[in-house]
Amino acid sequence: MKAYIFPGQGAQFVGMGKDLYDTSVQAREMFEKANDILGFRITDIMFDGTDEELKQTKVTQPAIFLHSTILSATLGEDFRPDMVAGHSLGEFSALVANKTLSFEDGLTLVSERAMAMQKACEVEPSTMAAILGLEDKLVEQVCNETDDIVVPANYNSPGQVVISGSIAGVRRAMQKLREYGAKRVIPLKVGGAFHSPLMVPARIKLTKSITQTHFSIPACPVYQNATAKPSIDIQTIRKNLIDQLTSPVKWTQTVRNMLADGASSFTEVGPGKVLQGLVKKVDRSVYTQSV
Repeated sequence: MKAYIFPGQGAQFVGMGKDLYDTSVQAREMFEKANDILGFRITDIMFDGTDEELKQTKVTQPAIFLHSTILSATLGEDFRPDMVAGHSLGEFSALVANKTLSFEDGLTLVSERAMAMQKACEVEPSTMAAILGLEDKLVEQVCNETDDIVVPANYNSPGQVVISGSIAGVRRAMQKLREYGAKRVIPLKVGGAFHSPLMVPARIKLTKSITQTHFSIPACPVYQNATAKPSIDIQTIRKNLIDQLTSPVKWTQTVRNMLADGASSFTEVGPGKVLQGLVKKVDRSVYTQSV
């Protein structure tokens, strides 16, 4: 069975999507439609902007979404997923790919999500850090025992967990985790504490938009971040998409469940190859590729 996976924030690079725009009429039309929906020429930033411009959350999230969804659309009949999943933001790309969301509605939600998350980050300064080389349970224990807000945010692969929370809380947890023998503790250059309780304001804002957006019956199951389980039920998908903002991304568990359900290959659609690497850390023998 073919699994298609879609990257999230951090995979962006200047020039992303330009080859699609230059060589495909379909892609060009979709990019121009996106410029109209967003109200600014995101293509100018994607193709010829600076790294700093592209790193703005309000730009980064729609840019990655556009690269992934337009790329999958140009594959035509060659794009036939049996299952899909996306990492954080990538879940929206996955939901367009399996026809749960239209391209236009997906882009609108991603833009609203980016703006809401950016605003939540501005309200309370916060951060994230990657922890390598410790068991998940130990990272969870340290987060629970640390004063101030700090939680596991991304279970990326065995031995790689990202923590998220207040600046003070994350710093204390980083120090404790070093003492427990973490191989590496890496502060991340991010705008705030994604997938933590500090994203509640963004969740509240996005709940109304997701509830009011039309969802169609999926063409194949989507394995969602909040549960790591497959779903084709529209109401379940809505709930999990809302929960995702304040819940950890269960990527390790997602990959394991997809493998258990028969995934024989993983194709990453979008910028970068990060997800292929994470899949390989779960199962070295599985076939991975990128479009």
